[in-house]
Amino acid sequence: MQALRSVAVLDHPKVPATGEVAAEIAEFLAGLKISVARATTWDTAAAEAIIPNVDLVIVLGGDGSLLRAARMAAPHGKLVTSVNMGRLGFLSEMEPDTWRDVLPRMMAGEYWVEERLMLRTEARRWEKTLAVRDALNDVVIGRGTLARVVRLQVKLDGTPFTTYACDGLIVASPTGSTAYALAAGGPILPPTLHNMILVPIAPHLSLDQPIVLAPTSVIEARISTDHQAILTVDGQNEITLKSDDIVRVSASPLVARLARAQSQDYFFKSLMSRINGG
Repeated sequence: MQALRSVAVLDHPKVPATGEVAAEIAEFLAGLKISVARATTWDTAAAEAIIPNVDLVIVLGGDGSLLRAARMAAPHGKLVTSVNMGRLGFLSEMEPDTWRDVLPRMMAGEYWVEERLMLRTEARRWEKTLAVRDALNDVVIGRGTLARVVRLQVKLDGTPFTTYACDGLIVASPTGSTAYALAAGGPILPPTLHNMILVPIAPHLSLDQPIVLAPTSVIEARISTDHQAILTVDGQNEITLKSDDIVRVSASPLVARLARAQSQDYFFKSLMSRINGG
């Protein structure tokens, strides 16, 4: 791979330790003659201003921070890597005690690129588009604040499939298969796959098995509820839904490009290490 000459270092504004490590990384890389720009993952305007101009985005925090950064980097095709300063770090490449060894190798071009499927979701109310969002992990249609089921009439590729009566429905990518979808009983998919997973949350007298779908599938869910429902994207973007609103999910034209320095068979080793450690 080509050598990397410029980076953006993004820290988490509510985790002071990430700022301290970000400063150390910036000083370290400057000593290697690497151009460094800094921002926080929560300051979207500042981050989006510097990301198009760098070769690599380095994120400090947990998986949520990486998800946020990956969504900002994907439209520009920029590489992303991360230092885990969260609890699990399924997506992380480095730990606070390993980045000094890994980053010089990456800067010299000793890395490989892992492209991960992203999801695109569109929420519509009659002819009006409420939102269009891209997700790396998952899209979740769930009940609102009241403990009542929401009914979701689901079509797959335009053909009626089933009606779920449930607390919610998860549409996950392989990346998201180790997140909420896993907790709800879904299968684990390695990132080399590009399938989508449909996982109902607490289904009541309706289909209760997860479904693995083709990368080309289009999921359409019509909401039926006497109260509000909620659409969340990567657990971070929330949109209020009403009865008869429609949510469509398909593969995004964007992909997340993760820079990796570890061996290409890392996934299941890392997975079991985190599950056993957790």
